[in-house]
Amino acid sequence: MMDTLKMHSLDGVQRNIELIGKLFPNAITEVKRNGKVKHAIDFDVLRQELSDSIVEGREERYQFTWPDKKKAMLAANAPITATLRPVVADSVGKDGTSGGFDSENLYIEGDNLEVLKLLQETYLGKVKMIYIDPPYNTGNDFVYEDDFAQRTEDYMGNSGQYDEEGNRMVTNTESNGRFHTDWLNMIYPRLKLAKDLLAEDGIVVISIDDNEFDNLRKCCDEIFGEANLVNCFIWNCSTAGGIRPKFASKTHEYILTYAKSKNSAETIYAPLSSDAIKMYSQKDARGVYRDKDFAFRNKSTNLNQRYGIKCPDGEVVYPKDGYIYRFIYPKFEETLHEGGVTFKKTKTSPLINSNGEQASWNIYIRKYLGDAMGAPSTLIPKEMMSIYNVGTQTIQDLFDGKRVFENAKPVDVIQYMANMFTKGSECNTILDFFSGSATTAHAVMQLNAEDGGHRKFIMVQLPEKTDEKSEAYKAGYKNICEIGKERIRRAGRKIKEDAGLTAPADLDIGFRCLRLDESNMKPVYYTPEKTQQQDLFSLVDNVKPDRTPEDLLFQVMLDLGVLLSSPIEVKEIAGKKVFNVAEGFLLACFDHDVTEETVKAIAQMKPYYAVFRDSSMANDSVATNFDQIFETYSPETVRKVL
Repeated sequence: MMDTLKMHSLDGVQRNIELIGKLFPNAITEVKRNGKVKHAIDFDVLRQELSDSIVEGREERYQFTWPDKKKAMLAANAPITATLRPVVADSVGKDGTSGGFDSENLYIEGDNLEVLKLLQETYLGKVKMIYIDPPYNTGNDFVYEDDFAQRTEDYMGNSGQYDEEGNRMVTNTESNGRFHTDWLNMIYPRLKLAKDLLAEDGIVVISIDDNEFDNLRKCCDEIFGEANLVNCFIWNCSTAGGIRPKFASKTHEYILTYAKSKNSAETIYAPLSSDAIKMYSQKDARGVYRDKDFAFRNKSTNLNQRYGIKCPDGEVVYPKDGYIYRFIYPKFEETLHEGGVTFKKTKTSPLINSNGEQASWNIYIRKYLGDAMGAPSTLIPKEMMSIYNVGTQTIQDLFDGKRVFENAKPVDVIQYMANMFTKGSECNTILDFFSGSATTAHAVMQLNAEDGGHRKFIMVQLPEKTDEKSEAYKAGYKNICEIGKERIRRAGRKIKEDAGLTAPADLDIGFRCLRLDESNMKPVYYTPEKTQQQDLFSLVDNVKPDRTPEDLLFQVMLDLGVLLSSPIEVKEIAGKKVFNVAEGFLLACFDHDVTEETVKAIAQMKPYYAVFRDSSMANDSVATNFDQIFETYSPETVRKVL
């Protein structure tokens, strides 16, 4: 039997009810809403199940809340009927070809809250790292269509800061322009949805400044759990030039990091700079290494690290005054036996011979690249300090000197974080749902070019309009998405050119462009009970007339949980267009007048999923024989219609 696709995002409420029901079946009850009986939670029972004493009323407890928090939670759980439509003309192939559609990277235009909901089915537990640089709530930034310019009187009223007689309890002029409620209502549901997309060993990385740092941390503590805080990194974003402030100069921002589960997360190492890596120019059976002086400057008088070593010609050498060896003699002997010690003739050795004269030998130990990466400091390396707005300057250089975007993050900072948290992982998708100028995409491509990695990116950005007076608008970029897509195109070409022959053969510098839109299905698809009998003849086809087969394919992929980056091959079978997705995992045909020949050919290919339009079959005979054909050739195939 063919089942009908639901064609809407995951219902977060129903999923949560199911999960609670598995743990506490006695907490599941039934309620009647809008004339229908639905499962619901008996919260009195649930509270009792989670308490070791009799629960009789609301207890005082530590909590983090704000006006409309419940609405923010509902916003995360409410299902939608939107879809993502492919925009092939704006896409770029893996090799940089305009209009190519084979890239495994995604660029999605649309409200990130809705996009995150659409990705729940397909990318659940599949994202290794999320990096976001959300609006800081400075009073000047724009957050979708939220109004941050709320009057203080309105803010005080919403936050309940009035006494019983209507007088304001607190007068705080510092709260002018700092409307935390709106910001929290924006960020909370997005982080809640984002958590579900993370793999078990996944990490979320968030740039923020002082305006909302405290609230962000409390949000993350609640959503990810306090125990899953990885660390708060400090980035020196300024040298404090310019006008002298009344108080201290602000020279840093924060990069807050949480794990989905610290128990599952990999050990992280501080990435080495490209210049440091170049020092490891020698190689043996164990790996890449560099020679390092065995004696180093140190005022210690520890005799265990000041002993004689016999050189190849018999000369015995000792460290000079003010020097010691890196470790004691038994460890040296062990290293020598393993082949990790090198003797070299030199006139500038920090060693002396038995007579106290300058030694003719120096001793080196092999320092392997794998041993050089230690635990990272919470201070981002000083070489990444933004002496000037280097992120903006990078974009300006890419766009032929045009300043098309302001206040972008530097590529190397995001690259540093990605290198730290995605090294060696099989799950290597990096998501940025506040992508702005697409700095994260730039950083991912650059990192892949340098270390041969196979990280994939998903960028999500609302197409915010550019100011008509801005340099971006005058240059032809009418919204931020146009800037972001063009930046990826230009950055990809430059990265590939700069790498030259050293570029990995499979370096992906492209992206598939997708755009958020209303469902491909007519309203009758979701609410057939509301359709009048006299309207039935006009609704033979439940697909909107302006939608293409490619549009339908991506909505089906979203519904069935098929990766949107999957390879797609188009075949013609008996004159009908058939999509082969993920090498036979999904076969879909949305043409009309499909014959038994086409159905039989698809069944013989034994896909996991086979999808057709409800109105696809050429006649009643084909529709009648459909299931029998599949039962004969591929009984395990899951058959769906839309």
